Amino acid sequence: MTIRHAIILSAGQGSRLLPLTQDRPKCLIDFSGRSLIEWQIRALAANGIEGVTVVTGFRSELVEAALARIDAGVAMRTLFNPFYKVADNLGSCWIAREAMDRDFLILNGDTLVSPEIVATLLREARAPITVTVDVKPAYDEDDMKVQREGDRLLAIGKRLPASASNAESIGMLAFRGAGVAIFRDQVEAMMRTPEGTHNWYLKAIDALAPGGVVGTVSIEGMDWAEVDFPQDVAIATALTGRWREAEARRRSA
Repeated sequence: MTIRHAIILSAGQGSRLLPLTQDRPKCLIDFSGRSLIEWQIRALAANGIEGVTVVTGFRSELVEAALARIDAGVAMRTLFNPFYKVADNLGSCWIAREAMDRDFLILNGDTLVSPEIVATLLREARAPITVTVDVKPAYDEDDMKVQREGDRLLAIGKRLPASASNAESIGMLAFRGAGVAIFRDQVEAMMRTPEGTHNWYLKAIDALAPGGVVGTVSIEGMDWAEVDFPQDVAIATALTGRWREAEARRRSA
């Protein structure tokens, strides 16, 4: 079955980007004439995504207004996360659990991906849950590190030792078939624990990995960017500038 729905987690402010995010969430930072979230939505729409649920938090009204201006042929709605200041993104997944009623993609609100990357995930995802990964020579403490065996994910987390890591999650996953309920139930179970609101949602993926339900798809060699720190802004601007130039060449061909 082709995935037609996506969830974007965009509740946070992006405090590590201050003062750039003083009055707007980082999903609204402009890159080459489009906000980060518009780049995401257009990449999804180019691959047949028909509906997008955006989890908002900080300055939710600005995100809602920005989404209303995006004309990408995609139905969009927002879900407000009222505890975005005190919870990590497992809480945003819990807020969005009602939208996890069919096959879907999930995308971190700070990840710039091309239509080609989305297409690769949709084409090659085989497991109930699939993590999109990149491969590079070395990994640092801020990377969402992955240990895999073949295409199977064995472990994921920032605290995973670099020596045990052979890939990095880019913050986009696919859920198909049984994977939808498996993930939703895991989110629900973890949110019922005392530490639930302090967890990343990828901790749920790490907990599910031993069951053999989590696979990976590599996009090694493809360009993407995570916007987390001030130095990431220049990298993302250059990347989207190249994408804009490629769009212009296609239109003039």
